[in-house]
Amino acid sequence: MIANDGDWMVVSGGLTMETVPALFETGLQHLAGEDFQVDFSQVDSVDSAAVSMLLGWTRAAQRTRHDLRVKGLPEDLLSLARLYGVAELLPQQSN
Repeated sequence: MIANDGDWMVVSGGLTMETVPALFETGLQHLAGEDFQVDFSQVDSVDSAAVSMLLGWTRAAQRTRHDLRVKGLPEDLLSLARLYGVAELLPQQSN
């Protein structure tokens, strides 16, 4: 689930193969026209689809020359990214 909290979009629940496709499209729509700030602090579970989603958003942000800012990335997501050797490709976390 994704909700607006001021300038940040807050993602909650699980980021899995079942939930990521719709969320991915929401992010792409934002990045097509503006910067995108996403707070992941309410996410309670992830799988490899979450890593793929972030990498896809990163590519879209670069392509459209918009900023992608993230905060609250779950340790499980960061651990998967390190395992796959792509952690350095993820967007830098904001405070």
